[in-house]
Amino acid sequence: NQADGTAWMAMYCLNLMRIALELARHNHVYEDVATKFFEHFLYIAEAMTNIGDQGIGLWDEADQFFYDELNLADGAIIPLKVRSMVGLIPLFAVETLDSDHLEQVPQFRERLEWFLNYRPDLAALVSRWHESGLGERRLLSLLRGHRMKALLRRMLDRTEFLSDYGVRALSKHHEQIPYEFDCAGQRLVVKYQPAESDSGLFGGNSNWRGPIWFPVNYLIIESLQRFHHYYGDDFKIEYPTGSGALVTIENVAEELTRRLTRIFLRDAQGRRPVFGDHPKLQNDPHFRDHVLFYEYFHGDNGRGVGAAHQTGWTGLIAKLLQPRRRESE
Repeated sequence: NQADGTAWMAMYCLNLMRIALELARHNHVYEDVATKFFEHFLYIAEAMTNIGDQGIGLWDEADQFFYDELNLADGAIIPLKVRSMVGLIPLFAVETLDSDHLEQVPQFRERLEWFLNYRPDLAALVSRWHESGLGERRLLSLLRGHRMKALLRRMLDRTEFLSDYGVRALSKHHEQIPYEFDCAGQRLVVKYQPAESDSGLFGGNSNWRGPIWFPVNYLIIESLQRFHHYYGDDFKIEYPTGSGALVTIENVAEELTRRLTRIFLRDAQGRRPVFGDHPKLQNDPHFRDHVLFYEYFHGDNGRGVGAAHQTGWTGLIAKLLQPRRRESE
């Protein structure tokens, strides 16, 4: 049972619901489509809390984190307690709906309200639907406020996910305390590896055990922006964890953006972290300004790793470098 795979589908449903609602402004037949994806989102939220009708969920209350769970042939369910991006991906399933938009899609609004009123068990899983936020907006999310804060607390911890260059794919906690799992007498280990893999599995460089990956970091930033769109400036969280400093969710999104752009920009010494310790790329005037879009980046120093022309997702840096228009403008 995958925390990431299930949350991806919840995000997918909310994305398609949003697209259908935009189309419904011009053709009301799409209100039915939006309703279908809204209901799918609710059922996915339910599935994450009640696997196999056993009352077992993917959220670990003691650790305040989402974990994958392994189903064994004898019916036992074992949580795989690896603190990885898997447990952060439920943040991505978030959407806000403005009251004026809901007025333009009356059939969708009526069915949505009916569903939430007659299925309170599912409505309770949808974060703060009955409480309007900034500008009378409504929030749809897999995470209620408590769980969102708990995930952000780990994500923004410099001893875990937060790097100077973005959010790591695996908690640095596992550098000193690797996760170990015994499978039929075979010992399997997951350890924090900030760059190249120490295994030839998955091609040797498909390493989600520590590096910074652009697509998921970009989605983290977008999700934080949506949460801020609902909560506004009055909602503060600690950043970084343990610092005692309270900032808005939007401030965190902006700071993560700065950390990602720092990979490519020159620092005070004129070095670009993306080039690591490569003297020609750092210093030669014919090379130093030709920035390469690597596949992923060292979790501690930002050095580019893997394929050197991975524009398919690392090209998102162009969007992050653009000034962002605020909602109030």
